[in-house]
Amino acid sequence: MGPIATTFIIIAIIAIIVIISNVKVVPQTKAYVIERLGTYSDTWKAGIHVKIPFIDRIAKQVSLKEQVADFPPQPVITKDNVTMQIDTVVFFQITDAKLFAYGVERPIAAIENLTATTLRNIIGDLELDHTLTSRDTINAKIRGILDEATDPWGIKVNRVELKNILPPREIQDAMEKQMKAERQRREAILTAEGEKASKVLVAEGQKESKILAAEADKQSAILAAEAIKEAKIREAEGEAEAIYKVGEARAKAIELINNANPGEGYLTMKKLEAFEAASNGQATKIIVPSEIQGVAGLASAVKETISK
Repeated sequence: MGPIATTFIIIAIIAIIVIISNVKVVPQTKAYVIERLGTYSDTWKAGIHVKIPFIDRIAKQVSLKEQVADFPPQPVITKDNVTMQIDTVVFFQITDAKLFAYGVERPIAAIENLTATTLRNIIGDLELDHTLTSRDTINAKIRGILDEATDPWGIKVNRVELKNILPPREIQDAMEKQMKAERQRREAILTAEGEKASKVLVAEGQKESKILAAEADKQSAILAAEAIKEAKIREAEGEAEAIYKVGEARAKAIELINNANPGEGYLTMKKLEAFEAASNGQATKIIVPSEIQGVAGLASAVKETISK
């Protein structure tokens, strides 16, 4: 093999190596910023790409995943002059690789500084108590400002969270004492309400017991009255039955007498017996039937005759 052939083979091998080394496979979550002769040329997305040797170069590899930046605590002053430490967490995503590569130097540091200044501006308009209870409002305001500011850098701010809000130690102690006092107050209120409810339940139970006792007494009295009523009814029915029986017996006796066809003498004797019974009473005047008067006169005459 001559020198020319050897040189050709070497050149061919070098060419193959150069070509292979300039074939690039871009992953799914990456984007490559390509410069040609020092100026922006193209942005490679996922797939196979070939760059021109010695002319094109990969200026920046950009991750398209959502990223998290945890910034250290920043001192801020509230509207009522309380200094506290607040650390934030920013969730962002690169949407334009070209703007991210050429928009700003050290974009993460820029986001951190922008977050700190925005946080100071927002907290400066709030008092301490409002700051501690307005996390969502503060998060939304910071996210809106950061998203608008980072748009020229090809960055989309998806979310901002206040990770910790740390007031001064003396204020923390005062807040703990206040919370303890509040818990004790609520405990006292709950205890008083429990005692009140217990007394109300006891009173209602006593009331219900008295109502039931009164109802029982009333029912007992009704039953006793009904028993007395029933006894009197039965007594009256017995007396009526007795009167009926006596009358029935008399009627039977009269019927028997009438059936026997009694004589005038028998009837006269009965009239005398009736007159005798009437004369033994308390009446001051007695009307004597004419028949009895005749019988009486006859009896007097007979008596005088016997006497003489």
